[in-house]
Amino acid sequence: MEKRAIVAALAGNPNVGKSSIFNGLTGLRQHTGNWPGVTVSSAQGVFQYGGRDFLLVDLPGTYSLNPHSAEEEVTRNFLASGQADVIVTVCDATCLERGLYLLSQITRLDCVRDRGLPIVLCINLCDEAEKKGISIDFSLLQDVLQIPVVPCCARRACTFHEIRQAIFDASSQTFSYDCLDFSPKCLADETVSYSRTDYRARDELIDRIVTGPISGKFIMAGLLLLVFWLTMAGANYPSQLLWDALFQAEGWLADGLTALSAPEWAVSSLVYGLYRVLAWVISVMLPPMAIFFPLFTLLEDLGYLPRVAFHMDRAFERCRACGKQCLTMAMGLGCNAAGVTGCRIIDSPRERLIAILTNAMIPCNGRFPTLFTLITLFFTAGIQRNAAGSLAAAACLTLVILLGVLATLGASWLLSHTLLKGVPSSFTLELPPYRRPQIGKVILRSIFDRTLFVLGRAAAVAAPAGILIWGMANIAYVGPENGWLAFARTLSGSGPAADAPTLLSILTGILNPLGRLMGLDGVILTGFILGFPANEIVLPIILMAYLQSGVLTDMKDTMVLKELLTANGWTWQTAVSMVLFCLFHWPCSTTLLTIKKETGSWKWTAVSAALPTLLGAGACIIITAVFRLF
Repeated sequence: MEKRAIVAALAGNPNVGKSSIFNGLTGLRQHTGNWPGVTVSSAQGVFQYGGRDFLLVDLPGTYSLNPHSAEEEVTRNFLASGQADVIVTVCDATCLERGLYLLSQITRLDCVRDRGLPIVLCINLCDEAEKKGISIDFSLLQDVLQIPVVPCCARRACTFHEIRQAIFDASSQTFSYDCLDFSPKCLADETVSYSRTDYRARDELIDRIVTGPISGKFIMAGLLLLVFWLTMAGANYPSQLLWDALFQAEGWLADGLTALSAPEWAVSSLVYGLYRVLAWVISVMLPPMAIFFPLFTLLEDLGYLPRVAFHMDRAFERCRACGKQCLTMAMGLGCNAAGVTGCRIIDSPRERLIAILTNAMIPCNGRFPTLFTLITLFFTAGIQRNAAGSLAAAACLTLVILLGVLATLGASWLLSHTLLKGVPSSFTLELPPYRRPQIGKVILRSIFDRTLFVLGRAAAVAAPAGILIWGMANIAYVGPENGWLAFARTLSGSGPAADAPTLLSILTGILNPLGRLMGLDGVILTGFILGFPANEIVLPIILMAYLQSGVLTDMKDTMVLKELLTANGWTWQTAVSMVLFCLFHWPCSTTLLTIKKETGSWKWTAVSAALPTLLGAGACIIITAVFRLF
């Protein structure tokens, strides 16, 4: 008879490295972060040791078993349910007293005392404690608590053997807590000694600068500028290499299908429709994401993102929203769908809904190429030097992002005073110590957990969009003389559809009056509508409609691209309206499906699409009216 797996629960405060220990023990890539509540639902993994199977459950970080949030309630309920055979309590060696408070609450649980449930105290971040001159008397700590105490550093693989051994040994024992009664503060004072205290002064000095009311905001804007500049400057060359490789394969794919006697329409739709759109999205989207996400994760590992939330908390409080919304906004810079999912860290349902509805006002990675192209062509074209030009473009993009932040605050205030009235709730925000980022893990986690994940979702919706775009550009309406619902494939120079308008041109004509009112045109609005599956293809669709080529066309020469746009009536005023509408319009299909999943409501999904769209259309109409007036 096969033995049942031993269930080991991993509990502890936020930011103590629980998820890193979980990954090390189970070999799974579990996301770790630097803000409270990152593990919203418990993760599970399996490891074998001593001939037994262990089911390890990574519980959300909590400061107390008296729950004040959904995450803390998940942890309390699981520990109190008695499902665990062993409880591993993880503490931070640099702040032992706080971890001992949680340990004291766990030892007082009825199921723990009644069953003598074994507890292992794992003290992590011992390397950080050593750097700060903090020493812990582990022997004395174990003698007082009468439970296994394991010092460890989750960055070193050798420590996981000791943790596995401690869990294995404890699983076969029954502990007694009847005589255990300790004061966390007194026990920490007895077992912890400090050889130096200047590290606190150093960290406090850094925090006074980083979180200062004036200096902190300059640092925040400067880091945003630096991240965008590195992303833009570094993505050009790899993007071109990837473009050349994928579009060289396009010719091979077309030749292969032709050799297999595939009909011409099938070759055209599959290769120049589906594959070209897919290749376009990958080559334009992958390199910037591969740079942006590691930089973003680097700030996360460094401990800076909670400081950003600290800065923005007062602004969101005035809007009757939650400061954690700042973190979900930052996630939206990579992908709005990921930002919407990240709203789970917000406890209040009302504030979580506000964050979800306004997340699309922060431009995602898919809108960056269009914004960067417009800024380069119309606003920084006079700067000749490459470094100065890219820096100026990054500065302009940073201003656009800050405009999105202001719009998010404004929309949050409007929602909290109309549809979603209420008083903002309080939340606990920990400013974790500054830590040296793990560069290797940052890169791997960014690539596999974020970049490829987001790219996969974008590609899944871009492929069918390629077929739709090809169909609209290559199918003409030949009615009503041939029937009211008569359509035909456009063939150059022959057939009834040779001079008939394509579905794409019909749609642009219908939208042209509204486009002109907004300072745009029907082609631009059509590009945004057909770019609904993926924002990366908006500008290529616009170029295809202007050129009437029937397939997406690249404009590698920026001067030729600008000449084409100006020949179709574009001015710098058109570019301003285009930037505004690119910043504020409906979310992409992936984001809307995520919103539907998170809210469970088509009504709020429709509101999330209408809110930024109305803002963008209104702003464009007002700006255009001002331009025409003056």
